Amino acid sequence: MRDQEPAPMDAERRLSTREAAELLGVKPETVYAYVSRGQLSSRRVSGGRGSTFDAGEVEALARRNRRDGSGGSGSRASGSGSSGGGSSGGELSVRTRLTLIESDRYFFRGVDAVDLATRHTYEEVAEWLWTGRMLPGSTFTAPAGCVAVARRAVEALPEHASPADLLRVATVAAATADPLRFDLSEDAVLGTARTLIPTLVAALPPKGHRRRDEGLMAHRLWTRLSMRDPDEASLRALDVALALLVDHDLAASTLAVRVAASARAHPYAAVSAGLGVIEGPLHGAASGLAHRLLQDVLEQGDAAPVIADELRAGRRVPGLGHRLYPGEDPRARALFALLERIPRAEPALLAARDIVETTARHVPLHANVDLALATLTVSSGMAPTAGETIFAVARTAGWIAHALEEYGERPLRMRPSGLYAGPRPPQPLPE
Repeated sequence: MRDQEPAPMDAERRLSTREAAELLGVKPETVYAYVSRGQLSSRRVSGGRGSTFDAGEVEALARRNRRDGSGGSGSRASGSGSSGGGSSGGELSVRTRLTLIESDRYFFRGVDAVDLATRHTYEEVAEWLWTGRMLPGSTFTAPAGCVAVARRAVEALPEHASPADLLRVATVAAATADPLRFDLSEDAVLGTARTLIPTLVAALPPKGHRRRDEGLMAHRLWTRLSMRDPDEASLRALDVALALLVDHDLAASTLAVRVAASARAHPYAAVSAGLGVIEGPLHGAASGLAHRLLQDVLEQGDAAPVIADELRAGRRVPGLGHRLYPGEDPRARALFALLERIPRAEPALLAARDIVETTARHVPLHANVDLALATLTVSSGMAPTAGETIFAVARTAGWIAHALEEYGERPLRMRPSGLYAGPRPPQPLPE
C-alpha cells in the first residue's frame, strides 16, 4: 500500500517515534539519541509507554540534517537504513529489493544474475525482476496502433539521430497513444512494461528490407541492428546480453528514473528520463567507444599503437575496469564465454584480449561489459551505436522495475537539499 502525501506540519501536531524516524531518515533508536543530546524534546504518551515529538521541531532538525549532509550518529549504514533516500558519506542511498552487487557478483532479487541470464530469456528475467515470479515462455506483444504511432514519429527524425533519440521519441509517441498511462497501479504499470519494450523495438528502422515483430525480443532486435542472417549462437549471445544488462543497481539513468517516479511521473515519462541520461560516454554510449577501439585494433593488427594514441590524446582506454568490480566484471565474463562459441567472433575476441593484455603491462584492469558488448557488435556486423541500443532496450525493463518500486514509496522523497555556497543575503540589487 502506497504512503500518502504527508500532511502539512504544524506546531500542534505530535509525531510518534516511528513517524519521527521516517521523517528524519534514521532508525528509531537514533531519535532517542537526538533527545539525549538536547536536539529534540519528547513527551510521554498519557497512559502509554511511547513518546511523542513536536512535528515542527522534527521538521526543523530534518532540514538541518539535509543542509549539513548528515543523518545523525548511527543513522544509516551504506545500503541500509530507512526506505527513504538519504546521505551516507556524501552519497545518496536508496533501499531496493531489486539488485545487489557484491564480491564481483550481482544478484536480481537474491538470485545470481548471470545464472538467470544464461538459463532464461530476456523476457523471463524481466518478469522475474518485475514480479519476483519466474514465468517460463514469457513473450511481449505491442499493440498495432501504438507501434504505428511510434514508427511515424521515429521516421520523421533525421538519419543522424542517435539510438537514444529514436527510443526517446518512440517512448513519447507511445505514451500519447495510451490513455491509461497515468494509472500507476501495479497491474497497469506491468501492462505498460510488457507493451512498451516491444513497441520500442518495433519502432526502430530495420536493416535492409527485413523486419521481424514476433518471437523473442533478441530475434526482433537483431533485424534492427545487423544486415546478416543470425545463427542460433549469435541470437543466444544477444539474448543473454539483454538479460545481463536488465539492471545494475542505481546507475545514473536508473536514479533519474526513480526521481521521475518519485514525482509520480507515469512509466513512459520515467523511461524517457532514463533515456535522457544514457547518451553520456560514461554510461550507455560507452560500448560505442569500445566498438571503435576494437575496429582500430583489427585494422592495424596490433593494440599497442592504438592504445598509445588513446593515451596520447588524454583519453582513458574504453572497455576496461569498473568501479563496482575490483576484479572481473561478471557480465563481461559471461558474454565472452558465449562469443567464444561463435567462429566469426574470433578476430574481435583476439583484438579484445590484445587490448586487455597491452594495457595490463602498466595498469592491470579487466575487461568490462562495454568491451564484451563491443566484441558482440563488431563480430555481428553492427554499427558502433548498436551497443547503446542493446543497452537501452535491456535497461528499460530495469527502469520500469525501479519506477514500480518507487511508486510504492513516499511521494517526492527524492528531493535532496542544496548546500548553498553563494554570497550571504541580503545582497544589494544589481546596478
